[in-house]
Amino acid sequence: MSSRFLGISAYVWIAIVVGVVVLIGIPLSTDKFTTFEFANVAVYVIALMGLNLLTGYSGQISLGNGAFMAIGGYTTALTAYHLKHSFGIDSPAILYASIPLAALLAGLFGFLFGFPALRLSGIYLALATFALALSIPPIIDIDKLEFILQGHSGVNLHPLHPPDFLALSDEQWLYFVNWAIAGLMFVLAWNLVRSTTGRAFMAVRDSETAAVASGVSLSYYKTLAFGISAAYSGIAGSLLAISVAYVNPDVFGLQLSLALLVAAVIGGLGFEFGPLIGGLFFVWLPYWSEQVSKLHVGTFQLPSKPDVFYGVRYRCLPRAKGGGARRKDRDCAHGRRSRGGVDWRGAERDQQLSSGPGSVQVV
Repeated sequence: MSSRFLGISAYVWIAIVVGVVVLIGIPLSTDKFTTFEFANVAVYVIALMGLNLLTGYSGQISLGNGAFMAIGGYTTALTAYHLKHSFGIDSPAILYASIPLAALLAGLFGFLFGFPALRLSGIYLALATFALALSIPPIIDIDKLEFILQGHSGVNLHPLHPPDFLALSDEQWLYFVNWAIAGLMFVLAWNLVRSTTGRAFMAVRDSETAAVASGVSLSYYKTLAFGISAAYSGIAGSLLAISVAYVNPDVFGLQLSLALLVAAVIGGLGFEFGPLIGGLFFVWLPYWSEQVSKLHVGTFQLPSKPDVFYGVRYRCLPRAKGGGARRKDRDCAHGRRSRGGVDWRGAERDQQLSSGPGSVQVV
């Protein structure tokens, strides 16, 4: 008897069933604050799925996914705001309907951004996406665009309420909506990675020279990876706007993009369940850091500084691999590199290979 069903091993199915039971039980057994925080975990899990596809599977470093989240968040917020004030349409259905629109606009923006990024790799690509993360909030804050984007004051939204026939609180309903969408996006990412497109992504990640020699179009798959990653970030930004019922430029600042990359590394680049680990880390580290700061050992008080832990992880970014935080720590300490991660010097290595005798020259 085969131990696999739908191409998935029995152990993975057991983990999925246990995970679903835990996810259903959390909002039914915790207080409103904890339920709301776990609803936010789902938002960042979706954002990290997109970043994992881009960096973990296609090997393109990105410090600008927070900008794509801003596009998704403002798409939802401005759609609801202008329909209400211009046409008198005020319905929760608008918020739900705006999620695919946010994915479409953010994905299109990411796909277009992928074209100028084709000539960049490694740290140069990181700097280009870093500039993107820096530029979006000031653009939103331009005074002359305030009549459209509402400037620094931001946009307020109505919080979601559950249907009358469901005996759920607002936080529980938000939790189930966010995790249902996160589950759908996980299934899509799972199948994408195992498709021809996913194998092409990994071929580009491992060696651009070998990928070209195998007939893989670098321009197509690099821009596609950016578009898909941006679409995931757009959905996450839309759900973030719906969850907190408010957006302004500061919500999508540079710190968001940097923290997303750190969380992706912590969870494990190229690891299917890495976004879940990273999402938990992203949401709960600041809270537990604040709780730890309340502890006293004699006259010594521990600082409330989650950024200190972030800084340690930044040190490991140049040699980040897939497979989780523990493996990255070990490899970082020993100066190793593997095929499954982000190699900041991959462009130089591929250039040396392409210039050798009998090799394929990448144009």
